[in-house]
Amino acid sequence: MRTTPSPAGRRTADEQRRALLRTVRDVADDLAADAIVRDQAGKPPTDETARLREAGLPAALTPPGPGRGTDWRTGCAVIREIAAADSSVGDVLARHYVHAWSGRFYADHHHANALEEESVRERWLWTGAIRTPAPNEDTAVPDLTLRPRAPGYLLNGRRSVDTAVAVADQIVVDAVCTATGDVLVVRIPPGSRGVTIEPAHDRLGQRVAGAGEVVLDRVAVTPGQVLGRRPHDEESTAPFTALAEPALRLALCHVGLGIAEGALTEARDLSRRGRAHQPAGGDPDLFLTYGELASAAQTATAVVDRATEVMAQALATGAQLDAEVPAGIAALVATAETVMSKATLHITTRVLELADAPGLDRFWRNARVLTAHRPVAHRLRSIGEHYLNGSHRAVAAAFH
Repeated sequence: MRTTPSPAGRRTADEQRRALLRTVRDVADDLAADAIVRDQAGKPPTDETARLREAGLPAALTPPGPGRGTDWRTGCAVIREIAAADSSVGDVLARHYVHAWSGRFYADHHHANALEEESVRERWLWTGAIRTPAPNEDTAVPDLTLRPRAPGYLLNGRRSVDTAVAVADQIVVDAVCTATGDVLVVRIPPGSRGVTIEPAHDRLGQRVAGAGEVVLDRVAVTPGQVLGRRPHDEESTAPFTALAEPALRLALCHVGLGIAEGALTEARDLSRRGRAHQPAGGDPDLFLTYGELASAAQTATAVVDRATEVMAQALATGAQLDAEVPAGIAALVATAETVMSKATLHITTRVLELADAPGLDRFWRNARVLTAHRPVAHRLRSIGEHYLNGSHRAVAAAFH
């Protein structure tokens, strides 16, 4: 018989959540103090991830389970708080959190549970690059291949990874099996023999995120490192697995919101200091501008939070998720991404006109890099097709 958790149990969970958010605020304050210097240096996030590990955030941001992990709403709140202080580090945490869900998206329950327990115990930091099924994928030359070799496979190829490529403990990728044509999702420890990391240099923005390429030359993959099969198309994708890509896009929406909030906060503080000796009445035009930008940020936040709530409910449902739910969620996430991108780019551009200060441009550069590869018109067409026809294909297309 199902029982209702006691009030004391609920209080304990609430206390744990509040303690986590207090820790996150302390980490964010620490990161914000030297964000400009680190952005200018543009080094891999070795020191930054050490700060995260010291605070216990990689272990905390894993899927929720008995005595471990963080629910989706809280995880996204953590990502946004960190991103407001340093969006590169927020990006690292966002991708870590979603890739830590990879076991649930692709593996069976027992495998996923064991993987999450090990991740918390070892304080793993996750990253990866899993591609969504694309039209004509079967005829394309794969960039990563798995050749069977008892008892597992040999992995070959190269893949761009957007964060933490040189500092992560697990890199999740998909690769085509040369014997069967199946697309398998595997996790690779970067220290494995045959793995070479090529960090990206001189990026426009998100300079501290640790982007780069992972080069794989006959890397041994054990059966335990194979999480599962990535379906070739959306029709053959299990409903829960179909949440993987929208979950990543939604987590990155919170990074975008963090950029907007950080830019507005920094510009506001600069404006306040600049107006310290001005008449009490103030500048009506300045008030109008900040009113517009604050409203844009609040609007984007409302849309992203709605998608976050719906995603949280779907993730909590698990394998019993209805087959029709993922398409609606994906359309909602594509909408959130569209609204967030427009608001964040607008806000980060306008704050440069409000205050002239070193480092303020980093918010615009970071927003450009975060949103550059997601054409708004393409998403809007896909959202419109789903709205008119209920097309699952259109929703999947929104994430290419």
